[in-house]
Amino acid sequence: DVVWGLIAALFIANFMLLAMNIPMVGMFVRVLLVPPRILMPIVAMVSFVGIYGISGSSFDLLVMVVFGLLGWVLRKLDVPLVPIILGVLLGNQMEANLRRALTISDGEWGILFASPLALVLWAIAIIGFILPIVVGGVMRRKMRGGLAD
Repeated sequence: DVVWGLIAALFIANFMLLAMNIPMVGMFVRVLLVPPRILMPIVAMVSFVGIYGISGSSFDLLVMVVFGLLGWVLRKLDVPLVPIILGVLLGNQMEANLRRALTISDGEWGILFASPLALVLWAIAIIGFILPIVVGGVMRRKMRGGLAD
């Protein structure tokens, strides 16, 4: 009963948010027109006040600044941020599930490759990891070849 009540509440809340936000689309578009040199300090100050208001700890402010600077440096170095964010968000859950699988199999790593479904998922993961590297190398070679002509 509690779960279905929560699902119903979330369903109703989504429709209420939709009804309230459709008239505000124009305002959201105008916010996008604000120059970044004005918008960024406002966002930073709201973030500082929010973090300090929730925790009351200056250490949390320091953590926020360090991760903000880390994100800025990674962006300047053209390092994609999405894989890093996914790793941070999903890493603990992945480790817990790996530990659970190894506990169930008495420490046998072969369980990760035992079923045909597992092998297909491993193949998809490996292809998804290697394919962008190969395609990027081919594109770089084509670009160099095009520049040499």
